[in-house]
Amino acid sequence: VQLQASGGGLVQAGGSLRLSCAASGRTFSSYAVGWFRQAPGKVREFVAGISRRGSSTYLQDSVKGRFTISRDNAKNTVDLQMNSLIPEDTAVYYCAASLTSGGEVVAGVYDYWGQGTLVTVSS
Repeated sequence: VQLQASGGGLVQAGGSLRLSCAASGRTFSSYAVGWFRQAPGKVREFVAGISRRGSSTYLQDSVKGRFTISRDNAKNTVDLQMNSLIPEDTAVYYCAASLTSGGEVVAGVYDYWGQGTLVTVSS
């Protein structure tokens, strides 16, 4: 599986962005998908995850109520809708795929990674 993340950019605090993770391969629905982010000088952290069929979603506490994750297996995409952005959300965002059931917060569990897309939130 190859992953391509897109949709990052510069936005003012309070604004919104929608990230998209596009996957190649016919077995995309076999993979749970997670979004991670890494800010400068910080470790990569789990942001959101979704199960293989999209029936279960998982969100880091700091983004609950602001971010939503969804997937369309027919289109091989997983989206992360980010609303009410704050400067602390500034980071490079990565999507990743794993053969687990979903919601894994440990980056090492994921088998495939996209290249990352930069999100910058100005105050």
